[in-house]
Amino acid sequence: MTGTAAPTRAEYAVVACAEAWRGAGEILASPMGTVPTVAARLAKLTFSPELLLTDGEALLMGDVPPLGGAPAVVEGWLPYRAHLALVTGGRRHVMMGAAQLDRYGNQNISCVGDWHRPDRQLLGVRGAPVNTLNNAVSYWVPRHTRRVFVPEVDMVCGVGNDRAAAAGPSASRFHRLVRVVTDLAVLDFAGPDGTMRLVSRHPGVPVGRIVAATGFPLAMPDEVPPTREPTAEELRLIREVVDPRALREREVAS
Repeated sequence: MTGTAAPTRAEYAVVACAEAWRGAGEILASPMGTVPTVAARLAKLTFSPELLLTDGEALLMGDVPPLGGAPAVVEGWLPYRAHLALVTGGRRHVMMGAAQLDRYGNQNISCVGDWHRPDRQLLGVRGAPVNTLNNAVSYWVPRHTRRVFVPEVDMVCGVGNDRAAAAGPSASRFHRLVRVVTDLAVLDFAGPDGTMRLVSRHPGVPVGRIVAATGFPLAMPDEVPPTREPTAEELRLIREVVDPRALREREVAS
């Protein structure tokens, strides 16, 4: 871009994550991780102005402060009980992480290995089942590898499309997996039977590298397009307004 440093891999990922909230309306964005947090604030400043953001604790922010900064305008108080009401009412889109994801979007953040004697103990199930059964869910994976994208997760925390469908309307009615953004690519669940599909590849990343880093077959078009490039205004907002300390670059290797 003329007069501007070229977008980094982290900035492509920010824009790809922000697209998950495009035109979302007045819902709560719940980003988990640095890149998703930058992305949600970018979406609020650009194509999703009605998006609700919190300070990460219990305040609804009326403005968009830089990462680490306090809001100058507070729109309201969002205690845990009110947050849960938004979750169960579907007025929330969370972008979670994943230690493991399978082709249907079943997510594991609890343990790796046999459940009775795991090799690695992780966060625990936490709110993943409620999130995936009650409101829109996307995933952010900063390292796209076969350790994450596995044929079968060791424990189901977030519910995938196959399990939601098998459980019937009580599980599938509000279940919606939107997209997965990684350091290599953007994926969704528009493949056969709700399986993962390769949507775009970040510039400089060959399709073969993405396929090799994924532990199951991916649906994909004949020609996989590059991920959308940030506009000059989006780059300005990312670099000067939302994340002037470039914390995003610590989460994604160039």
